[in-house]
Amino acid sequence: MQYLKLLAEHGSFSRAADAAHVTQPTLSAGVQELERILGGSVVDRARSGVILTPLGVEAVARAADILARAEDLVQAARSAGQPLAGRFRLGVIPTIAPFLLPRALPALRAEFPRLRLFLREDQTAKLIAALKAGALDAALIALPYDTAGLETAAVGDDELVAALPANHPLLACDPLPPERLKDHDLILLEDGHCLREHALAACRLDPPRAADESAVAATSLPTLVQMVGSGLGVSFLPAMAVAAGLAAEAPIAIRRLGTEHPTRHIVIAWRDGSSRGVEARLLAESFRAVV
Repeated sequence: MQYLKLLAEHGSFSRAADAAHVTQPTLSAGVQELERILGGSVVDRARSGVILTPLGVEAVARAADILARAEDLVQAARSAGQPLAGRFRLGVIPTIAPFLLPRALPALRAEFPRLRLFLREDQTAKLIAALKAGALDAALIALPYDTAGLETAAVGDDELVAALPANHPLLACDPLPPERLKDHDLILLEDGHCLREHALAACRLDPPRAADESAVAATSLPTLVQMVGSGLGVSFLPAMAVAAGLAAEAPIAIRRLGTEHPTRHIVIAWRDGSSRGVEARLLAESFRAVV
C-alpha cells in the first residue's frame, strides 16, 4: 500500500521507487502482490505515466488511513511504558507557534528528555488534512473550527484585542465596542487564517467585501502590526502575541474589546482513535501550564 501511495503521488514507477528507496522491480513486484491480494488491477501504464484504475483510486483513499494507523501502532510499541519518547510530529498554526512554543518547549524538553519533536507550521485546514492523512500525530490549533473525525484536549483561552494606530480617535474607548469599528478601515489576515474568522465572529462584524478595492489583508501577524502602525486601518490581535511583545516596537495602541467572550480556544487535536491520544493529552497539559 505504501508503494501504491507513492506511485499515485509521483506518477511513475521510477520516481516512486526512488522515493521508497527501493529498486523499480521491487516496487513493481510489491504492486503486483497488492493486485493479487485485492483480486484486480490497481494501475494502468500509459505513455503519459501511471493511471490509477477505479480499484486503485479506492485503494489509495483507504491506504492513507490504514498506513496512519499502522504507523501509530509502530510508534506506540516503541514508546510502550515511556510516553513522549521518540518521534512526535506536531503541527502548529502560525498565530500560535511563535508566541507559545518559546515558553512551552524548554519545560517540555526537561520533562520528556527522550522526546524528538518535529514541528510543522501551517494553516489549520492544511494541518487537519495532514492529521487525517497520518502525516502528523497532533496539531495545536484554535477553535471554533470543524474538528469532525478528531479528538481534542483543551490548552487554554486566548483573548482577542483591538489594535489601533497610536493617534486613532477611538483610543478614548476602553473597552472598545466592536460596532464602533464598522466605519473604519479593517485590516485582517488573508483567507485561510482561522484568526480572521474568530475575530469577525467574536465581534459580530462582516468581512470586507472581496470586490472592495480598498480592502487590504496581511499575510502574517508581524505584517498586520506594521500595517496598523502605518495608519492603514485597525485590526485584532491575540493577547498571547501582544504579551510576547509583538506590538512593542510599532506605533499602535491595544484596547480590550467590549463584547462578551472575545476569545479563541486553543486545543491539541489528534485523529479519533489514534494510539497517540495519550501523548497528545500530555502535550496539552504541558502547554496548558504556560498559557
